[in-house]
Amino acid sequence: MKSVTEEVTQWVDCYTQKLLDHAYYLLSDRTEAEDMVQEVFLTALSCFDSFEGKSNPLTWLKGILHHKVADYYKKKYKAQHVSFDYFFDEDGSWKNNQNLEEWAEEEPDLVALLDDTYFHDTLEDCLEKLPPKWKILIKMCYLEVKKYSEICQDIYISQTNYWKTLQRSRLQLRECLEINWFKE
Repeated sequence: MKSVTEEVTQWVDCYTQKLLDHAYYLLSDRTEAEDMVQEVFLTALSCFDSFEGKSNPLTWLKGILHHKVADYYKKKYKAQHVSFDYFFDEDGSWKNNQNLEEWAEEEPDLVALLDDTYFHDTLEDCLEKLPPKWKILIKMCYLEVKKYSEICQDIYISQTNYWKTLQRSRLQLRECLEINWFKE
């Protein structure tokens, strides 16, 4: 029978790359992803007794990863200050009323966009330009497909704050995509 250390060492060999890929997808930062995966394995080692073996070890490790990422975003979200100067003047009015206009009536072929590497890179660049709090909401809402109530609970914000921040982040993301993708 293997010792706990031997078992976790085998998991490190088998699952590190899969966990790194998933952590990078969730965090968009290679260094943070590597640190997070290290923490996952340390937690797995210290909490090995709670692993019942009813599921695949990777499933259990991904569960730990998701909890670690949620904690990371909670801390990061609380620590960030978001400025709305990008959209609003000192009176609270929109700086650019075009932000309120609808996108062109002709819809892009969304399926083709998903396969387009250049669009994917442009989308990633636009996501990186969002303030950290906004990027967190977009990722949790659209990439992790979490329900708004779950997101509000995870990062300790009110529903009103959630909807307003999500709207503002979508507007900025839309503007960035219009400038860098759709108008090319």
